[in-house]
Amino acid sequence: MRHRTTLTAFAGALALSALVIPGAARADEVSGDIKITKVVVNGGKNIVLGTTNVKRFTIAVTATDDSGIEVGKTFPTMWHTPLPNGDAYGLVLPDDILGKCVRQSFTTTTCTYAMTINPRIEPQDNSTAGTWTVSAYAMANDGDYIGRDSAAKAKVLRNSRLTVNASPEPVKKNRTITVTGALTRANWVTYKYAGYTKQPVKLQFKKKGTSTYKTLKTVTTDSKGNLRTTTKATADGYFRYSFAGTPTTPAVTSAVDYVDVK
Repeated sequence: MRHRTTLTAFAGALALSALVIPGAARADEVSGDIKITKVVVNGGKNIVLGTTNVKRFTIAVTATDDSGIEVGKTFPTMWHTPLPNGDAYGLVLPDDILGKCVRQSFTTTTCTYAMTINPRIEPQDNSTAGTWTVSAYAMANDGDYIGRDSAAKAKVLRNSRLTVNASPEPVKKNRTITVTGALTRANWVTYKYAGYTKQPVKLQFKKKGTSTYKTLKTVTTDSKGNLRTTTKATADGYFRYSFAGTPTTPAVTSAVDYVDVK
């Protein structure tokens, strides 16, 4: 499914003859000395989506003009892939086009917008995991306006899960411990979690009574995302797996599994 991105009603509010979000690559639209000085998505954090729950976040747009910024006349959108016909994959619009505006000074105002992204609607498919673009628009009290096609970037990632199990437990000292687990991530086509294959994952251990985990080795997930390796039982302590993440999938650390060494 594709989402149309032409917002002609709002374009009129911005005193633009037409506003297409996003269009083909083009220069920013600016009239006068108005500026968009800052755009913050989700408080600067990545947006992580699973398979079911919608994600609520904010986009804050700060604009400045010598006449001040007209309240209710800023507007952000977030999108992934522009298409030649003016459509876009993964278009996210504000829940409330007015937002919540706070005047920082006579010339500068920050408007914050509530946004919602649904893993079963906006991402379209797994190819949209990664970097998204934020467009931002603002209007000044004297009629100056600005539209920036690429005002900021944001990461929309496929949620990841990681498990660990160390056995046998308890175990005699210097005997072999087998540590298994699985790395999975959200699939935005099937709406299920599936194994993340051929990924490096660190096996870490923290000795009882200490505060620091040490990496014992790096294990690669198999064709189903499973992990399996062995190590020696040297002392009581906690095992865990840790995944550093990729450009499309966030870092994740498993829960811990305590092993009692006799």
